[in-house]
Amino acid sequence: QVQLVESGGGLVQAGGSLTLSCAASVGGFSTYNLGWFRQAPGKEREFVATISRYGASTYYADSVKGRFTISRDNAKNTVYLQMNSLKPEDTAVYYCARSGGGEITSSGSYNYWGQGTQVTVSS
Repeated sequence: QVQLVESGGGLVQAGGSLTLSCAASVGGFSTYNLGWFRQAPGKEREFVATISRYGASTYYADSVKGRFTISRDNAKNTVYLQMNSLKPEDTAVYYCARSGGGEITSSGSYNYWGQGTQVTVSS
């Protein structure tokens, strides 16, 4: 059973930074594309960023492009999301997920999810 565990969320002022981490419990980590999604209260879960198996390719939602950076360390079975210049509208629960193939921005293409970590950005 694959387990993904996020950490690093918290409360930060607008303009600040946070780095989220997501550790996987099983091997074969480098076999899969990974992604970050987020869900704000009352809203649907939305795509944030994705990274290919060995980190050569990344893709971001327009809302975070230039501010967020996704990276991975396959030796540590961990994926990261560096978030800079945070805005109040970035407030959400952030989830990491492992892709099962398919459209990289669709949550339906990801078959394993972490429990989420709360990010709150105050104005």
